[in-house]
Amino acid sequence: MNAPQPKTGVMICGHGSRSQSAVDEFAVLAEKLPALLPPDWPVEYGYLEFANPVIRDGLDRLREQGCTRILAVPGMLFAAMHAKNDIPTVLNTYAAKHGIEIIYGRELGVDPRMVAAAADRIQSALDANPSDVPMHETCLVVIGRGASDPDANGNVAKIARLLWEGMGFGWCETGYSGVTFPLVEPCLEHVAKLGYRRVVVFPYFLFSGILIDRIYGFTDRVAEAHPDLEVVKAGYLGDHPEVMNTFSERVTELVGEVVPPTCGMCKYRTQVLGFEAEVGAVQESHHHHVEGQGANAPGSNVADCALCDDFCTGMCRLDAEAQHAHAHAHGLPHDHAHDPGHAHGHHHHHGHDHDHDHHHAPYPQADHPLGPLSVLKSRK
Repeated sequence: MNAPQPKTGVMICGHGSRSQSAVDEFAVLAEKLPALLPPDWPVEYGYLEFANPVIRDGLDRLREQGCTRILAVPGMLFAAMHAKNDIPTVLNTYAAKHGIEIIYGRELGVDPRMVAAAADRIQSALDANPSDVPMHETCLVVIGRGASDPDANGNVAKIARLLWEGMGFGWCETGYSGVTFPLVEPCLEHVAKLGYRRVVVFPYFLFSGILIDRIYGFTDRVAEAHPDLEVVKAGYLGDHPEVMNTFSERVTELVGEVVPPTCGMCKYRTQVLGFEAEVGAVQESHHHHVEGQGANAPGSNVADCALCDDFCTGMCRLDAEAQHAHAHAHGLPHDHAHDPGHAHGHHHHHGHDHDHDHHHAPYPQADHPLGPLSVLKSRK
């Protein structure tokens, strides 16, 4: 006779806030989550500090409903002390005391859906504040919570870079609302000196609260001190659909297939902002045409180069890529083209099979003035 399956419950572990609006918004998130999970999984929530119910209260409610296996996830963007130490301590103590199984999941983290939600909030702010200032003359400022854990702080910077590169802003800076550096005001004062005509300030936060008020307050102060600078305030993440989808996966992956953490942001396996067209691209080396060409190859030394003076500026690479793009645009052969019409099958490392003709995916921000084009000014 088969043993009965354990009744599964879901516990969302929040940080808590002194702001009632933040507590209310977290409760709304917990109320929306069940629709994205199996119907027989009850969902409860609780807070680590500052607010009720506490995490133990939520666990009690699940146990009262007969749950013997609880899937617990931190309701947090990144893992710092609270997600790494405080919440596991509460869960482990409770599991040992009551003899139930509690499986602890990972934070929302750096995930393509979180980046998509952030980009949507930023784009909505731009759409609501139309301007003739181009993206290349706009600076994005991403403000994270700030922690005494460089891992969490570094993840805010990674999110910022993904948004910067994916959306094509002229420049990007990362600041924090507390604990670490740079804080909001010094970050924005620095940005005001850079010469950009427009600044978009985006708080990478789940909920409102005193920290959002602080971010917007300092933003207003800097905007007032720099009246010629166009300042746009983007909204925080909230219960954006992609945030909810990420939360639901953090729960379901605990009892199913877990996305390999090293591939979570791989542009070949998932849609990364700005690089969506490269999903499923064949894994193939594009460097066969330069194999074995070392320091003695023609033109490999600056002394032989007609483009550079005393160091390699990358000008030759820019010219080569321009010729390569021109050949592709006109269907012309180039120095490492495959025989036209010769298609061949490959097996991609993520299990993607198809025939394809060799090509380089175009870089979506190739026209960025601070990218390779910036070396043009050094042409002889």
